[in-house]
Amino acid sequence: MGALEDVTESRAAETGEDRKEEKIEEKEEEKKRTEGGGDADEVVVVVDSSDHQNHQRRELTAAATATATAATAATATVSRLHAQHPVPPIQVVSSAASASAYPPITPTPPQAALASLNSRAYTNRLSLFLFALHQVAAAAAVAFFVFKAIQGVLDPDSPKARREKRVLRFWLPPIEGAAAVSIILAFAWQKAVRTWPSFMVTFILWSSFAFTMAAGVLLLCFSLPATAGIGVALILFSIGTGLYACWVTRRIPFTARVFSRALLPAQVRGPQRPGVPHGRIGLPLDLGLVMRNVTNLTVSRVVALYYLRGMQSSTQFSFQRAVSRNLGSACLGSLFVPTIEALRILARGLNLLEGEDEFMFSCAHCCLHVMESVFRYGNSWAFVHIAAYGRGFVAASQSTWGLFERQGMEELVDSDITSSVCFLTGVCSGAICTIFAASWTFATHKHYTATASLLAFFVGYLMTRIGMALPQACVACYYVCFAENPSPRLFDSTIPDRLVTIRTGREAMVTTPRFPRRISTA
Repeated sequence: MGALEDVTESRAAETGEDRKEEKIEEKEEEKKRTEGGGDADEVVVVVDSSDHQNHQRRELTAAATATATAATAATATVSRLHAQHPVPPIQVVSSAASASAYPPITPTPPQAALASLNSRAYTNRLSLFLFALHQVAAAAAVAFFVFKAIQGVLDPDSPKARREKRVLRFWLPPIEGAAAVSIILAFAWQKAVRTWPSFMVTFILWSSFAFTMAAGVLLLCFSLPATAGIGVALILFSIGTGLYACWVTRRIPFTARVFSRALLPAQVRGPQRPGVPHGRIGLPLDLGLVMRNVTNLTVSRVVALYYLRGMQSSTQFSFQRAVSRNLGSACLGSLFVPTIEALRILARGLNLLEGEDEFMFSCAHCCLHVMESVFRYGNSWAFVHIAAYGRGFVAASQSTWGLFERQGMEELVDSDITSSVCFLTGVCSGAICTIFAASWTFATHKHYTATASLLAFFVGYLMTRIGMALPQACVACYYVCFAENPSPRLFDSTIPDRLVTIRTGREAMVTTPRFPRRISTA
């Protein structure tokens, strides 16, 4: 026990000496720092090395976890894309095999430039000048006769004044009444054709027969020489109309369908609806024909722009073009189109009467060759290209007939009875106005009956033809625009089915041929 206590005391003494030596060393180091000066401002930071290492390990672990998560998401996305759009394996082929596998690229041919629809040139200026000169002369003549009539009325005691008063009292009121009736009929016919086209074709054909027959019988009943002659002419015309209605019975369904399809652009409501310029009372014959063609040009431009370019043109702007830049073509067409239609009727009659007679064959041969030239250089279809492209009457006739020849539509447009239906509508209105004016005049002053009847007939005919220019122009645009661009987006199978029917001979029809039939010499 004593030995252990000695060892313990010796160790405690040594430990105390070591602590004293450490304190002495620390004091010496402090003295040195104080004496050095620059080292007094240093700050010694003691960091626990074990905590710093643990923080670095946590950061490394979090970064590794985030990297693994992103790699897993990318792998899943790629696998889904492979499942949806499998990528074929890469194949290495030679240049010759690749050239044969892919066909050569051919450049697309350039499209033909579209014709301008905004021509600013005046068409057929010579006919425009002659029409203006004629209108000036007619206005001067009317002014002179009005002056003479007023001069006669102002002298109440002269025989001339009494005659003028008698005319104003017994002759003028029936004519003015017939003009008012004709205006009402013009609007009524146009509205009825646009609303019930299928029914109105048959109704017009047979109503023209009935009303002309009634007017003729009424004039015969007056037992006056002048009225009897007019009555016989009307009765003969009504018989021909009835025969014509029987002859074209098989064409009525197709004509009604064309009316219903062609009038669709005219059913647009609002300011873009094709309008009809209204005629004036007491319209002269030449001015009435020109106004009818002006209406035709106005409607043709509105409808043609719809078919050719898909545009809705202003009716007012189209009317301004018709009465300014295209008025010369309207005047020239007014002169030639009625003559062409008369020659067309004559050619059809000769085609029916030709038979085996040598003389009739020679007449038909000559007439049909003339008709071939006439239809090529002047036809009623020309108004579509006059209105759309601003061409002259002859150039427009050639272009429209060339389109029909290219599409093989000559026989189809030759057998069209649209113009006949519009013509018979005017005749029907003329017959109604004749019945109205003749009855009134015969009851007041029967000596004016024949004159009043003729004037009432022409006024009623012209007013109705101006109103019926709208459906006739729509049908013309339907044929011409189909021949120019038979797009199935705007046209149905009406015309193609009809062409197939004509070419296969499933429907027999008598049309105006381009050349006469050859006589068999066997």
